Amino acid sequence: MRIDHVVLAVRDLDEAAERLGREHGLATVPGGVHPGWGTANRVAPLGESYVELLAVVDADVGRGTALGRLLLAASTNGDAWFAVCLADDDIDATAARLGLEVEAGERRRPDGGVLRWRGAGIEDPRRLPGFPFFIAWQGGPGEHPGAATVAQPCGATGVAWVEIAADPVAFDAWTGDAGVPIRLVAGDPGVRRVALATPAGELVL
Repeated sequence: MRIDHVVLAVRDLDEAAERLGREHGLATVPGGVHPGWGTANRVAPLGESYVELLAVVDADVGRGTALGRLLLAASTNGDAWFAVCLADDDIDATAARLGLEVEAGERRRPDGGVLRWRGAGIEDPRRLPGFPFFIAWQGGPGEHPGAATVAQPCGATGVAWVEIAADPVAFDAWTGDAGVPIRLVAGDPGVRRVALATPAGELVL
């Protein structure tokens, strides 16, 4: 497994994108819409990983889904880190171990293309705050959201590490002790900080 992307729950995609660009030199591009969840996203491509800005854009649909309700709650007081997603080359085995359903997902990109994946755990109530969900992308490497050609003003080339407040034993049991660069700390559970790798050193968001 590896860190595929980190998710920032935001109230307004354009406002959040402008703030990240202004404060951190992180450029984003439109991602697409997830009709079944009432959400849409923007993506900051970083090569093999990316930062995802995710917002509920159709409140009626969003309030009717577990993911939509979680996003609305997470962003009540402003933009906040929501989750980490791990790329999993054996997602079926992971899902079987944890008793999760593997579900197909897709979104339509602004260019009209459809991006498809198989995911597990994002809406499952057993995924505690801060615990990752899992994804296996369909299509070639060039289809990955992080592969978009975007010059990052900050020079970011990937996710260096993520800091999460969680019980270490429960977290290792959930991830299968995957050895990904996640730093566990004490405190109220959830994703706390994200560090991006840049030529000038780590950029902590």
